[in-house]
Amino acid sequence: MTKHFQLLPEWAEQASVLMAWPHASTDWQPWLEAIEQDYVALAAAIAQEVPPLILCQDQAHQDHIHSLLAGRCPHAPHLVIQPYNDTWCRDYGPLTLHGQAGLRLLDFRFNGWGDKYEATLDNAINEQLQSLWQPPLHRVDFELEGGSIETDGQGTLLTTEHCLLGSNRNTDKDRRQIEALVLEQLGLERTLWLSEGALIGDDTDSHIDNLARFSDPETLVYARCADKSDPHHAPLCAMEAQLKTFTQTDGRPYRLVPIDLPSPQWDEAGKRLPGSYINFLILNQSVIVPVFNCPQDQAAISTLQRCFPGKSILGVPGNNLIKQYGGPHCATMQLPKGVLHEVLP
Repeated sequence: MTKHFQLLPEWAEQASVLMAWPHASTDWQPWLEAIEQDYVALAAAIAQEVPPLILCQDQAHQDHIHSLLAGRCPHAPHLVIQPYNDTWCRDYGPLTLHGQAGLRLLDFRFNGWGDKYEATLDNAINEQLQSLWQPPLHRVDFELEGGSIETDGQGTLLTTEHCLLGSNRNTDKDRRQIEALVLEQLGLERTLWLSEGALIGDDTDSHIDNLARFSDPETLVYARCADKSDPHHAPLCAMEAQLKTFTQTDGRPYRLVPIDLPSPQWDEAGKRLPGSYINFLILNQSVIVPVFNCPQDQAAISTLQRCFPGKSILGVPGNNLIKQYGGPHCATMQLPKGVLHEVLP
């Protein structure tokens, strides 16, 4: 179906970035004022380059967001009223493929990370926003989340077995069927399956965007835990060993770049949260990374600067985002050039 189209890597030129703003009916309610300030920081960082496309719950919410962002965004955000259940639009936003015929958008089914949360509104978002999309939108009757997949732009899919194979998604299909369907739909040629590595508290069933990411077609940036007393040490060492076995399509090993986890993050009940610098967002001229006001922040920024030598590395607050188990990558979906109509309705 998509053999003439291929999933674009995140570093493809972008025209906008999708966000869904926290409100009192989301799980952000206990920390709403604090998380809104962090969304302001995230939207303002994105708006240094491109106009954010921000989902709002209703007219009053739209007016409220407009007042929060007034004067902070060099590229004025486009605010759209479209109700949603959750703010993690990485997992239900459209996936963009390119080919000789142009672009196409894929709308996979979203079931709230394996029926953990209500997701009816989120699952309908891409169709509800159809008037904004310039390429055709194709619905795919298969559960797949944007945070669970990575591509190098060269035909390779990077993902985790735990999420795609071992969770409450697509339980009617086996490994072979899942791999064949995903590769076909995304126009990719091969899969690198991570079976090792997991972060405590990650309710996505080990999305790849907390563990290992491509910074270019030859480089994998990944989470590491140097503290042998930390329960993450062993599983992330096992993941590192597995990454060392992965090769590029020509047989060469990848350049592997580790980034140590931030200091342990905890919720109010004392449960570990899945903090990770790997949850970064790549923009045209910059990379947005969560920071946690801990000693590891600067090393993470410096390492990412080496991985993205032509881009600015922008830190945004991560301590509140992680309270709902995410980061700036989870909270956004890049919209490549040509996805949106030049004059939005």
